[in-house]
Amino acid sequence: MKILISAYACNPLATPESHPGEAWDGWNQVKQMVRFHNLTVITWQYNKEVLEDIVKKEKIKNMKFYYLELPKIFQLFKKNYFGMRIYFWLWQISAFSLAVRLHRRFKFDVFHHVTFHNDWMPSYIGAYLGLPFMWGPLGGGQKVPGSFGKELGLKNRLNEIARVLLQEFWRHTPTRIIGMKKAKAVLVCNEETRKKVEKFSNKVYDFPVNGISPEDLNPDRRPMTDDRKRSTEDSRLKTEDSFRVLYAGRFDPIKAVPLAVRAFAKFNADHPDSILEIIGEGPEKGRIDREIEKSGIKKSVNLISWLPREELIKKMRKADVFIFPSLRDGGGAVVVEAMASGVPVICLDLAGPGFHIQDKWGMKIEAKNPEYVVEEMGKALEKLYLDDDLRRQMGINAQKRAEEYYLWDHLGERLQKIYEEALG
Repeated sequence: MKILISAYACNPLATPESHPGEAWDGWNQVKQMVRFHNLTVITWQYNKEVLEDIVKKEKIKNMKFYYLELPKIFQLFKKNYFGMRIYFWLWQISAFSLAVRLHRRFKFDVFHHVTFHNDWMPSYIGAYLGLPFMWGPLGGGQKVPGSFGKELGLKNRLNEIARVLLQEFWRHTPTRIIGMKKAKAVLVCNEETRKKVEKFSNKVYDFPVNGISPEDLNPDRRPMTDDRKRSTEDSRLKTEDSFRVLYAGRFDPIKAVPLAVRAFAKFNADHPDSILEIIGEGPEKGRIDREIEKSGIKKSVNLISWLPREELIKKMRKADVFIFPSLRDGGGAVVVEAMASGVPVICLDLAGPGFHIQDKWGMKIEAKNPEYVVEEMGKALEKLYLDDDLRRQMGINAQKRAEEYYLWDHLGERLQKIYEEALG
């Protein structure tokens, strides 16, 4: 089929400026779809150089990009969360105008909105172009539990309240309602978002916003065979004797990194041979520094700035545990990457991470309140530290799950089946 795609975020390099989680998923999704269809993709001008280079380098056929940027006067909107959403709304209106012209020229069979992954932001192309409409995968239903407000601080609490109100406003706009009614399939990436579209449940499909490539799978953590003896060295793959706990992600308030710091401090008091590595960058770095200083664990913590994805995967493979206390991640790409690396994950039972992790390959903590989460994450670290066999088996199970469910080729084939079912 000839498919028109809107993918504002679509970049294989997933740089900090490109909206990395969305960009990485956007690129891999269109790369899978071109296996089956002829694609025309409307995307953000920022992505042009990288996309043109990789399409040429990998000799990808049947995929054409059109790049769109709003006039300079609108660039100021990009400076904060709410402004960025206004910018994207205006960008979509501009994309609709371009889509009309392209449809007159190419006569598309289907329109698919890929990124951003927002269930609440209306799609003007989906609502009004008159093509069969595929939407997603979508997140957006997740929100920070009320009992964690003090972790955010007053300013961020007010931002979260405004965010939820804004989302509910957009969900009730005519364009969003028309688009949801016209959609042939709505893909959702977590349970919270499914609940937001439950009145359309007959066309809702679970579909993650995160995937992996075969090279992401850790060859040293595959299931043991009879002729391969298990060993402590094999279970940890350590270059040093320390027990390594890893966090990676943006330093944003919603990531709640200080919760991981406090939990590790409790654990480290009894096990000083442990190390916490924190990889990322963002506005919360100062607060994280203060939390480390306050907890008295400065000598046991390594703070590392943003790493290229290949380097991050190497770090993951050396870790014993991946800890991710995010309060509202729609997907959580790093969780799936940790699973592919054969590392058990400790996270909260919320949104994307709660969707990815099950008891066989990780530990999900109920998001009751900050004190409870810190206590339970500390206990989870203790349990995995003391039980090599449990940690090893969870790592094996995590990688097996990643290989069976999250490989991009598998996700591409699953999406094609959804197309066949939804479009006949």
